[in-house]
Parts: sequence; C-alpha cells; structure tokens
Amino acid sequence: MGPSTAHTTASRAWLLAGAGWHWLLVLVTGASLITQTVLVIIGGIDVNSGAATATLPLGTRLVNLFSFFTIQSNILVLAGAIRLLIDPRLRGLGWQVLRLDGLLGIVITGLVYVTVLRPLMQPTGIHAFVNAGLHYLAPPLAFVGWLIFGPRPRISWRVLIVSLCWPISWIVYTLIRGAITGWYPYPFLDAGSLGWPIALRNIGVIVLIALVILMIMKAIDRLRIAAVPQSTPRP
Repeated sequence: MGPSTAHTTASRAWLLAGAGWHWLLVLVTGASLITQTVLVIIGGIDVNSGAATATLPLGTRLVNLFSFFTIQSNILVLAGAIRLLIDPRLRGLGWQVLRLDGLLGIVITGLVYVTVLRPLMQPTGIHAFVNAGLHYLAPPLAFVGWLIFGPRPRISWRVLIVSLCWPISWIVYTLIRGAITGWYPYPFLDAGSLGWPIALRNIGVIVLIALVILMIMKAIDRLRIAAVPQSTPRP
C-alpha cells in the first residue's frame, strides 16, 4: 500500500467517522425538537420554561416555543449537521456564519442552563428526554464534533462579525416582544419583573460571555486544524 493509498483510506475513514458523529447530532437535535413541538401543539409542558401551554392559543404557543434561544440554537445546530453530512468541505460566508452561530448558541445554551436554569426545572417522563437532548446532549456533541472533525479554519473576522447579527437580533426581538406581550422566554430577561436595569445588566453579562466564547473559538480555529481531506472549495 503506497502513501497515496494510505492517505485515501485514512481520509475515507475520517469522513465516515465524522458522518457518524453528525448523524448522531441530527438524531438527538431532530428528535428533541420534533418531540418538543408536538408536546407544545397538544398543550403539554414546554421544557424550556417548565410551564404548561394548554391555556394559550396554538399560534401563541408556537411563537413562544420558537422564540426560545435554546430552540433556535438547536435548529441551527441541526441545519449545520445536515449540511455537513451533504458536504463536510463546504465553504462560503453563509455556511460559515450558520455554523458559527449554531456553535455559539448551543454552547451558551448549555452554560446558561447548567448554571442558571437547571434549579428551576424538574422535568419528568418524556419531558426529561427532551430536556436532556436540548440542554445536555446537543451542546457537548456539537462542540466536541467541531473540535474533532472541524472543518477548520473557517472563522475569519468577517464571519465572526456577521455571526453577531443573529444573537443581537434575538435580544432586540425578545425585549420588544416582551415589552408588548409581557412574556419573556427566560426569567433573567424579564424586564417587567426585574426592571430594565437588571434585565439589561443580565444581557450585558451574557453578551460578554458570548464574546469570550467567540474569541476562544477563533483561537482554536487557527491552532487546531481538523484533518478534513482537501478539495476544491465550493461556494
């Protein structure tokens, strides 16, 4: 077996291992998102808030569900994993921003849940399954998958700056909708109960954490280049 043959074999094995990891991530996030959506439609518990939803109109339930940062982050991770299954070598600004936003969002989701929200939630049964998928499994699976399989480098300064559009838009949307409806997805953002100074302070802390995470990821992106086989870059 020559060097080129050995390299090709190793490349195929690497791609297969990465595909298996991404399939696992698709199954975890997809099953959790679908199950949670069905639970909300039938008026069950929303594991993001721990609240029963049966008293709300269906449209309001669904808008509330997809207003959670957790749900949006898992959707981005799911979309990214599916795209990686199609082509792990993909480049292009839109793809790179989606990938970075998914990673940033899911890391924040895991950190905030474990440090702030977990004491407030006591899911059981099917709700515990959904909660585990969204908050405990998806964050490490997504981040470790990126560490091991990449693809990297992909985080330029342009990608990093553009990736801030989604979380900033989510914050603005959440505060405006909360001020109008009185509903906030997370208690630490509830300006109606906490007052605007405390709510804005909490947002500032999370934004600072997000910036630190982005800087760490950018550093890792340059220091650890995942061994994904090279090909002609695609748009």
